[in-house]
Amino acid sequence: QVQLVESGGGLEQPGGSLRLSCAASGTIFRIYTMGWYRQAPGKQRELVADIKSGGISRYGDSVKGRFTISRDNAKNTVYLEMSSLKAEDTADYYCNAEVAISEVPFRTASIWGQGTQVTVSS
Repeated sequence: QVQLVESGGGLEQPGGSLRLSCAASGTIFRIYTMGWYRQAPGKQRELVADIKSGGISRYGDSVKGRFTISRDNAKNTVYLEMSSLKAEDTADYYCNAEVAISEVPFRTASIWGQGTQVTVSS
């Protein structure tokens, strides 16, 4: 089994910064894309940012220029540096990873973390 464990959420004031971490563990042959999604109350889950194993990243329009995603392949960990936080960034943040879980036969799976809450409020 593959698990993703997130950490780093919490309460922050508008304009502040937070750093989220997500570590993958278990039987992992290879991790492809890792990313962060968020879901605010009453809204659909949306992409925040993701990053391929080679380092190519993409961001949701609402976080471009404020958030930075990075990963440490040796640690199977992805990070999300969030700055200039706004009230509208308040949401549950979920880590996601596309991983190879079997080599023969070759199989991949999309794994989700349990979520970490981020609240931006004064």
